[in-house]
Amino acid sequence: MVLTTASVPDRDKLTYWRDAMSRTLVPVTIAPGGDGPFNGRIVADTLGYLQICSMEADAKRVDRTPALIARASEAFVAVGVQVSGTATLSQDGRRAQVEAGDLVVYDTTRPYCMEYPQRFCVHVFQLPRRVLGLPDDDLMQVTGTAIGTRDGLGAALLPFLTTLAASAHTFAPTVADRLAGNVTDLLATLVAERTRPLPRYADGARTHFIRRVRDHINQHLGDPALSPESIAQAHRISVRYLHRLFEGEGITVGRLIQQRRLEECVRELARRGRRAPSVSAVALRWGFVSPAHFSRAFRASYGLSPQQWRTLRAAEGGRTAEPAAPAEAGRALSAT
Repeated sequence: MVLTTASVPDRDKLTYWRDAMSRTLVPVTIAPGGDGPFNGRIVADTLGYLQICSMEADAKRVDRTPALIARASEAFVAVGVQVSGTATLSQDGRRAQVEAGDLVVYDTTRPYCMEYPQRFCVHVFQLPRRVLGLPDDDLMQVTGTAIGTRDGLGAALLPFLTTLAASAHTFAPTVADRLAGNVTDLLATLVAERTRPLPRYADGARTHFIRRVRDHINQHLGDPALSPESIAQAHRISVRYLHRLFEGEGITVGRLIQQRRLEECVRELARRGRRAPSVSAVALRWGFVSPAHFSRAFRASYGLSPQQWRTLRAAEGGRTAEPAAPAEAGRALSAT
């Protein structure tokens, strides 16, 4: 089935597109992304119980609202394959920046928003949530995140889904049912890959990944937005998966961020002379949201305020040792 706005009057195109999306996928609201005329095209096919829609359209915003969800008779999970353009998916408190070649997963039983800032093309694969057989907690860890396709299961899933989108109409019903089952199995495996602990044989990969995360932290210490959430998004993994990677490190990701910030602040506070930076300047340079936040974190970790430590060091002619890291990481405040 092909649905296009080509012959629809300009004043009715958004309504037509909203109705077309609501019929082929789930009911949504649509808002234009620009002032010009809106145009779009949908090619819809079915593969057993799997609904496949290839959409090409101008900039727009799609919302799945609580009111629309309340009227739904069945729950679905959707996988989007971004073919061209970019998108931002918001669901479950997360915002995923989606580039061409990325995958995203979203659940139609909870509100979401998809924003396309320019003309785009995307394949959407929608299947009944019940066929996945996944715990709610596992699925919620994957929704609202962009999944890269350069390695892992995403690398295998992308060409498979792209081929299905182009050839779904050519398969006999028995083959279509089997292919729908394959998509379901692959999606369930993808969720498991991102929500369960790394196997023991992956210690080398785990060590390499943790090193990458530590390097990322060191390179972005001055960014107040640096957090477990931003790190997970940058590496295209879930926050829970990130925390599991650090379970054997003896420190949480949030505590590591704060510890490294404090270490850099101490190094700067030790500087002497007329050009020595102020406490406030040091705090802001290394990502603390305010001097007061910095002072609380410093005192909780080292037992002195930044100014007290600097004054004591100056009074002793710079011989005061740098404060040692606290024995109990949990005494410090959170990093954000």
